Amino acid sequence: MKTLIKNGTLVTAEKTFAADILIEGEKIARIGTHLPVEDAEIVDAAGKRILPGGVDPHVHLDLPMFGTVSSDDHYTGTKAAAFGGTTTVIDFVSLAPNPSHTGRGAGVRESVAAWLQKAEKSAVDYSAHMNLTRFDEKIAAEIPALRGMGITTLKVFTAYNGRLRIDDGSIFKTLRIARDNGMLVLLHAENGDVIDILTAEALKAGYHTPEWHAKTRPAWGAVESALRAFALAATADAPLYLVHMNVAGEVDMLRYARERGVKAMGETCPQYLFFTEDDLRRPDGAKWVCSPPVRTTADNARLWEGLADGAIQTIGTDHCPFFYDGSNPILYEGKDIAIPGKELGRDDFTKIPNGLPGVQDRLPVLWTAGVGSGKITAQQFVALNSANPAKIFGLYPRKGALLPGSDADIVIWDPERKVEYGVGLSHQRTDYNLYEGWKLTGFPEKVFLRGQLIVDGREWLGKPGGGKFIERAPGIIL
Repeated sequence: MKTLIKNGTLVTAEKTFAADILIEGEKIARIGTHLPVEDAEIVDAAGKRILPGGVDPHVHLDLPMFGTVSSDDHYTGTKAAAFGGTTTVIDFVSLAPNPSHTGRGAGVRESVAAWLQKAEKSAVDYSAHMNLTRFDEKIAAEIPALRGMGITTLKVFTAYNGRLRIDDGSIFKTLRIARDNGMLVLLHAENGDVIDILTAEALKAGYHTPEWHAKTRPAWGAVESALRAFALAATADAPLYLVHMNVAGEVDMLRYARERGVKAMGETCPQYLFFTEDDLRRPDGAKWVCSPPVRTTADNARLWEGLADGAIQTIGTDHCPFFYDGSNPILYEGKDIAIPGKELGRDDFTKIPNGLPGVQDRLPVLWTAGVGSGKITAQQFVALNSANPAKIFGLYPRKGALLPGSDADIVIWDPERKVEYGVGLSHQRTDYNLYEGWKLTGFPEKVFLRGQLIVDGREWLGKPGGGKFIERAPGIIL
């Protein structure tokens, strides 16, 4: 099967230029002008931009939390991704917890096998990071085996004491294991000790509203934890990737580390570019509860600066949606569905499931707010959302590129299409959208996954299981 996309303007991380693209099977076969058209289906992209499919390096699908589960599973979440122009997502494998005080829980291989079974319904291509939420000699010995499973990244936490956090010594050991095995460590940077103290004090004082989620997770805790982790990485001579940067000081710490030769990289998310603690004070403030929390307009501005000047390398979403009111069902693919959500914390901010929808919103919102406003160029848009995550996480040039031999993950983007965005256009399986009523200019028109058209306007042509698990090689330090 051949498809020829004609008359479009290609946008890569390096340049913008007019060309045609010939797809043969699952791959890009040729790029050029006046390409032969024998036996090819013709797609006219006149006036459109041609982008590589988005790579979202940070999603949480079918994630258990606080007695419920995130509302997008691996099918619904990846369907939503496709409608937003994203064709590859990277989820997280969690080590199964100890079933009892005497049991040690599942190991690395068992945890990956269980995750692969859940993820096989994905509608776009997918991979995974490994959450290291326990660390001992046996886990340490198992980590190198992940390379053979196509998983080359490990995530650690300096928060969530007693649940996800491992101590600094274990993080340091993890960094050295990663260094010796061509792997990359990701870090969630918050100070878990400070959070526990402030949370207990807030509850004792009778503070229960959503804004206290942010007040008990101070920005300085993120800044301090980021610098501490960069120091560990420098000492271990290992690379470190800071996830979901949300505060100006993290940009400063990342720049400080990189200027001193630390192999440090960073990611932010759309919510940290647009929203603030003022949103948590709204009557529906629970919609904005995520960890780490949204901050201030000054933090928004500094993060934009970090994207524009290259201090920050990628934009992920940390997509982890919950219903705002899970007692009321919504209609999804012709069926009523309701999943307990943020109403669980109506009277206690510590019980609000932490997470937001975003996997579909990322590219459309950032095209308008970033490219349309002049904050970033179209080439930077492609670098931050496609090429850089593909390079860092060992997917490039198979993903994140418009090159002969790359997977034909292609988005035909209409830069002039105007939409009023929100739940009405969203395929994220939840009952709200953070960008409800936003006026956007620029939107995906057609989305190809490995040469197959899976989104055509508002029509869904994909299917559960249409995605493939992509085994990743070691990535590139940018």
